[in-house]
Amino acid sequence: MKEIIFAGRSNVGKSTLITALTGKKLRIGRRPGVTRKTFQIPYQNYQITDMPGFGFINGISDEGMEAIKNNIVHYIEDNARNIALAVMVVNSKSFAEIVDRWAERNEFPVEVELFEFLHELDIHVVVAANKIDKVKDVDITLDGIAERLGMEPPWKQWKDNIVPVCAKKGEVGELKKVIQKKLDEINRER
Repeated sequence: MKEIIFAGRSNVGKSTLITALTGKKLRIGRRPGVTRKTFQIPYQNYQITDMPGFGFINGISDEGMEAIKNNIVHYIEDNARNIALAVMVVNSKSFAEIVDRWAERNEFPVEVELFEFLHELDIHVVVAANKIDKVKDVDITLDGIAERLGMEPPWKQWKDNIVPVCAKKGEVGELKKVIQKKLDEINRER
């Protein structure tokens, strides 16, 4: 069965988003790192895979966090042919700040690295800009996300690639439509 993976930094709301999309309850928590292993649930004719988050994980050593990150990379590499779509979930409010902080240290931001890694493996990517209810100016925020991921603003020209959502409030209708559209395109390509 082909799969749709949900990947991103710890505590961005991947599991909450999957619950909002599917209606199936997944284990979630207030602290980063509740999901530590891949977890799969059926969705239409696909399987949704909830990936562990990367970055800070409560109660885990730096070595443990690095091992989880390596496991994520290996999972994606090993299953790339079976992954129909990746939903990269980002925290709309903190994404630009985190990416800029990494760039200021002359380090490659992990979110940008993941985005490019998925593209290198020819995996279709949709960016779910979660927690959009927490930002003051949606267009400026989404333009910043697009720009940091190498897409020329304005973000509205990328509506099939960047989708604002609020998983906690169940505001995921547009993401559902984009996912369905992408899956239909993928099925036509086969």
